[in-house]
Amino acid sequence: MTRNFHLPGRSPVFAGEGMAATSHPLATQAAIEVLKAGGTAADAAVTAVAALCVVEPAMTGIGGDCFCLVSQPGKPVWGYNGSGRAGAKASTQALLDQGINSIGMTSAHSVTVPGAIEAWDAVLKNYGRFGLDRALAPAIRFAEHGFPVAPRVAFDWAGVIDKLKADPAATKHALADGRAPSVGDVFRFPALAQTLKAIAAHGPKAFYEGAVAEDIVAAVAPRGAFLTVEDFANHRGDVVTPISTNYRGLDILEIPPNGQGLVALVLLNMLEGFDMAKLDALGPERFHLVLEAARMAYAIRDTHIADPIYMRAAIPALLDKGFAGMLADKIDLSKRTALPTKPAPGSDTVYLTVIDRDRTAVSFINSLFSAFGSGICGEKSGVMQNNRGACFVVDPTHPNTFGPKKRPMHTIIPSMAMRDGRCEMAFGVMGSHYQPMGHAHIINNIVDYGMDVQQAIDAPRVFFTGERTEVENGVSAATIEGLRKRGHDVHVAPLPWGGSQAIRIDWERGVLIGGSDPRKDGCALGY
Repeated sequence: MTRNFHLPGRSPVFAGEGMAATSHPLATQAAIEVLKAGGTAADAAVTAVAALCVVEPAMTGIGGDCFCLVSQPGKPVWGYNGSGRAGAKASTQALLDQGINSIGMTSAHSVTVPGAIEAWDAVLKNYGRFGLDRALAPAIRFAEHGFPVAPRVAFDWAGVIDKLKADPAATKHALADGRAPSVGDVFRFPALAQTLKAIAAHGPKAFYEGAVAEDIVAAVAPRGAFLTVEDFANHRGDVVTPISTNYRGLDILEIPPNGQGLVALVLLNMLEGFDMAKLDALGPERFHLVLEAARMAYAIRDTHIADPIYMRAAIPALLDKGFAGMLADKIDLSKRTALPTKPAPGSDTVYLTVIDRDRTAVSFINSLFSAFGSGICGEKSGVMQNNRGACFVVDPTHPNTFGPKKRPMHTIIPSMAMRDGRCEMAFGVMGSHYQPMGHAHIINNIVDYGMDVQQAIDAPRVFFTGERTEVENGVSAATIEGLRKRGHDVHVAPLPWGGSQAIRIDWERGVLIGGSDPRKDGCALGY
């Protein structure tokens, strides 16, 4: 599908040696510099994500979590679950006794042990040539000496001033004279720079033991959190085997639960039963079908996905194509049906991918969950804390209920597409609950509609929030009318749905092909 060069837009990026695609130009450039210096895709990915934790602070931070997939030619794909847990003393009953029926986005109970730093170290030790000291150098430079604030970053920052003002330490570290920086302002994080320097010098222990852990616990404990310094010291991430399904010849890989990648696979299994290619890529028939399938897939998520130790449904059973076929049979192509509709808006995550000259591919995602996470910041460390625990439910009968040492259901999901055992594409979609829908959207666009990676990313998106169907500005009036005729309560989304990066490998020609989402500030670059 050739791009119309009369219209504004981006071409995909082509290169032969190595490539990086991130949501911020400074992070992409940092990754490319690492590749040119002889680093691996893993070295470049950790360097880029650390930089993003400084230059895109509403979207991610070292107080958050990450998931990672790594593919090397001829070897099984390696997965890492770098999500943290609730404290050892966490208790649903204790919350219920306090009259707490759900965990709020700014509640101290939403803060889980951050898994990112430990995971970055694990990725480097398994697949890198450099250490954390070198990988953190650009992030330290940006935090200490400052970085110019990019347009989307400034927009996101300005939208959460009230959240930041509610916490004295957040006000001190993340605002300037009580305001968010404007586009082009140079902003610094001096306390965070010192924390990053300590981690660079002494490794993950500098984060999980001693002053930094004590500072974070001191920030949340007076607000009732169950977290202790022992919870930090005991944190370890896990090497995991990816889960997958085949969609029209492509094996789509995801991190297993507690992540929601399974939802993307269930959704693709349902869509495979329909002749998607016959439907207009931007028409109401396609969007109606995907919305209906997604609402069923998300209902499965909200019923079953949790820390895998506590899940009651077997993952192979949920990924069974016969099961997907039974669900697909319930879809009425002419009208919207009554189904649970829980997902809410959110796009506060960073996703990046890097592929090096040896064709090691890294698919990497890092997040605080919502913008600036919980809004609770360490007074001395400058570390903003995640609010991933808001994904727990407060219901003792549910597998995802708040409890000791449990990981919550997680929204962030990196992905890879494999063909005949080789990585064909590393990709991911930011956007909180939207992400599984986004994965299906990208795969449909490429496989069923012949789009290149940049076109697949650019194409208009739809999703649902509660009973509302929310569409991007790029969705046509005719499509909106067609969705309304099928019973959808259609509204234009206040913000675009998420963001995305993708890199494909053309094995025959020895070429890398990258795309990056214009919904963010970033870019793909290669050499």
